Amino acid sequence: MPILSGQTVTAGQLNRLRPTPYEVTASSNLALTTTETDVPGASINLNTTAANAIYVATGTFGFDITSSNTNYAEGILHVDGAQASGNARWSGEVNTDFGPGTQQWSGTLAAAGAHTLKLRGSMSSGTGIQLLGAFTRLIVVVYEVP
Repeated sequence: MPILSGQTVTAGQLNRLRPTPYEVTASSNLALTTTETDVPGASINLNTTAANAIYVATGTFGFDITSSNTNYAEGILHVDGAQASGNARWSGEVNTDFGPGTQQWSGTLAAAGAHTLKLRGSMSSGTGIQLLGAFTRLIVVVYEVP
């Protein structure tokens, strides 16, 4: 809802106009498998005061090969238990390969209240790729509308 000319603006409306940033770094490494798994410590719990808040999230995943393979790894965002569209994807080949995979997401938090955004990881087959906690981060900015 827009603020109209001549309208008396409330403190609540002004507070919702302020973007609110959140950030977290994963707390430990995660050995990837074909089963999608939560990245330890890479979860943000937040509360919105109005329906239809907009979030913009950036996930940076630090992928590292632990044994030579030709598989690919994926970094995934879940919002309130549902997978967001689009994944970070990375592949290497030899034990010395290491690199970031990054993805950005945006969407709407339809209801006011508690929300959880978290990073998850998996790989295409087998084992041999890990996510390095110190190099894996989630940054979220929430924009609420008056």
